Amino acid sequence: MRLNTISGRFAALTTMFVILAELFILLPSLAGFRLDYLESRLERAQIASLALLATDDSLATDLESELLQNAGVLNVVLRRNDIRQLVLSSRIPGPIAATYDLRDEDVLQTIDDSLAVLLNGQDRVIRVIGSPVNQAGQLIEITMQIQPLRQAMIDYALRLLAVSALFSILTAILLFLAAQRLILVPIRRVITHMTAYANAPEDARHIIIPDARLAELNEAETALQSMQQTVTSSLKQKERMAQLGQAVAKISHDLRNILTTAQIFADRLEESADPKVRRAAPKLVNSITRAVNLCETTLAFGKAEEPMPTLSRFNLAQLVNEVVEAETLAGEAAGQVEFLIDIPPSLTIRADRDQLYRVLANLARNARQAIEGMGQPGTVEIGAGEGDTGWWIKVCDTGPGLPDKAREYLFKPFTGSTRRGGTGLGLTIAADLVRGHGGRLDLLRSDAEGSQFCIHIPRGMTTVSPGPILQAG
Repeated sequence: MRLNTISGRFAALTTMFVILAELFILLPSLAGFRLDYLESRLERAQIASLALLATDDSLATDLESELLQNAGVLNVVLRRNDIRQLVLSSRIPGPIAATYDLRDEDVLQTIDDSLAVLLNGQDRVIRVIGSPVNQAGQLIEITMQIQPLRQAMIDYALRLLAVSALFSILTAILLFLAAQRLILVPIRRVITHMTAYANAPEDARHIIIPDARLAELNEAETALQSMQQTVTSSLKQKERMAQLGQAVAKISHDLRNILTTAQIFADRLEESADPKVRRAAPKLVNSITRAVNLCETTLAFGKAEEPMPTLSRFNLAQLVNEVVEAETLAGEAAGQVEFLIDIPPSLTIRADRDQLYRVLANLARNARQAIEGMGQPGTVEIGAGEGDTGWWIKVCDTGPGLPDKAREYLFKPFTGSTRRGGTGLGLTIAADLVRGHGGRLDLLRSDAEGSQFCIHIPRGMTTVSPGPILQAG
C-alpha cells in the first residue's frame, strides 16, 4: 500500500480519523473507568465494614489488615444513625492530598480529576466519599493510595488504544478493498482506454463506451467519449484533406505542364494574319497565364517553407519607392492610380528587406487592383512611423472596400480573394511573413471609402519560423 496512490492515502486518512475519534472518546472513557474504580473500592470497603459490624468481638490485627488489603483501602469510616464511626483503620503513609466526593461530581469535574490523576505521578493519599449501597448507612468514607488507581487507568488506556488501533487498521483495510473495487477499478479502466486511444486515435474501436455505475465516473467517461469522437473525426478529416492536397498537387503539377505548352502556342497566335485571332490572343494568353499562376501557387503553398528572416538595417522610404515604381509600371491604366508616400526620408527599420518588399508589394498590388476594378481614379497611400516598441507601416486606398466574405476569411488560403481569378493566398503569405518577424498584420478599416492595413514590427523582435508558405506574393 503506497501513500502516493488514492487507495493508500484513503486508507491512511481513514486510520488517522478513526484514531482521532478514539482520542476524543478516550477522555470520557477514562473518567468513567476512574469512577467505577473508586465506587468498587467503596463497595469493597462497605462489605468489609459490615463483616466487622456483624460481630461484637474485635478483630485481630492480621484479619483487619487482610480486610483492608482486599478492599484496597487504608481506612474506612461509616456513618450510621448520625453516628460517624471508624470501622477499619491502618497506618496512613502520608497526609491526605485530595478529597473526592462522588455524590457531587459532574461529567466535566470527573474528566478534570481523571487528567489530574494521570498527569501527577506521585503516590499520594486521597479521601473518597460516597453513598453506601442498599442504604446501609448515610455515608461511607475511605482513604487510599492513588498510585494503584493511576496504574489501572494507564493499563486501561493502553488496552483501549490497542483495540482502537486494531479497529482502525481493520477499517482501513476494508475501505482500501472497497475503494479498489468501487473507485480504482473504474478509474484504471478509463486510464486503459485513454492509453489505447492515444496509441491509435484514428481507430474508432478504442473510443470508450460509458458504463460506470458511479455518477461522477460516468460523467467523466461521457466527456472522454465526446472528446475522443471529436478528435477522431478531426483526424479523419485532416487525413482526407491531406490526401486531397496531395492529389491536387499532382494534378496541378501535370496541369501546369499542359498549360505551359498551351501558353507557348497561344503566344504565337498574336502573329496570326487573321485580325480576329490577333484580338482574341491576348485574352487567351491572360487566361492561360492566370491558370499557370494558380497551379504554381497551389504547388508552392503546399510544399514550400519560407526561410527565417535575415534582419538588417535599411532605409524604409527607399524600399517603398521601389514598390511604388514597380506597381506604377504594372498598372493597366496609366494615371488612374496615384501613389502617395508619407514616410520620413531618414527612417530606418530593422527587418528582412526582401520579405518586407513582398509584403508591401502584395498590399500595394491589392489596393491598385481594387481601384482599377472600380474604373475610377483613386489613391494608394503608404505611411510609416516609429514608436517606443517598434515600427508601423500603413497602406491605405480609396477603393470600394472588402466584401463581408473577404473580411471573414481574410488571412485564410484560397478563401479570402477579393477579385475574380485570385487565389486568396497573397494576404495569407503577407501575414505569415510579418509573423515571422514577431509582428502582426491588421486590417484597421474597410468600408465604402476604402481599406487600411497596418503592419506592426517590434523593435526587440524574436524571429519565428513563418512555416510553410508561398514563395512569391
